[in-house]
Amino acid sequence: MFGTERLTLRPLTRHDVDALVDLHADPLVNRFVPAFSHEQALRRLSEIESQWSERGHGLCAVHLRATGEFVGRCGLNHWPQFDEIEAGWSFKPAFWGRGYATEAARAVLDWGFAQLSPPYVTAMIRPGNEASVRVATRLGFTPLREDTFLGHRITVYALHAPYSPPSPTPFPSEPSGTDDPPRP
Repeated sequence: MFGTERLTLRPLTRHDVDALVDLHADPLVNRFVPAFSHEQALRRLSEIESQWSERGHGLCAVHLRATGEFVGRCGLNHWPQFDEIEAGWSFKPAFWGRGYATEAARAVLDWGFAQLSPPYVTAMIRPGNEASVRVATRLGFTPLREDTFLGHRITVYALHAPYSPPSPTPFPSEPSGTDDPPRP
């Protein structure tokens, strides 16, 4: 588990199935990421647990440090079809506009570049998801290519190493933005 002044992040597990289903069931979230049935979410969480055990990284549950409330997910996901590590984030709409996506993603990127040393990390963003484009841009991502993912056209953004965190500390203590959109 790690975090920021406002957030804690821990690996997603099968125990998070209800929270993941609820997050992805929201129509504002599933405009850009798929909704999950209970069974689909369990399969996805099993894949995430496998990535953590086999690759040393994966997606995290994001909770408010002050209350422990689940507010979303963020983390580093390996997609074998691209052989790339992607930074991804999705948050409950009630928590958008508070800088949580930028803050959580920055903490994940700081950790990922320090621990995994990838040459770059991607962010896959569907057309129309301007809030995610703003988060990615705020983090230093730039467009890399156009592609297709899960049957949808996407723009793949990249953040290349060496990565210099925009904040002076490994975990930012101040909000860094106002948009907390769903991802990819």
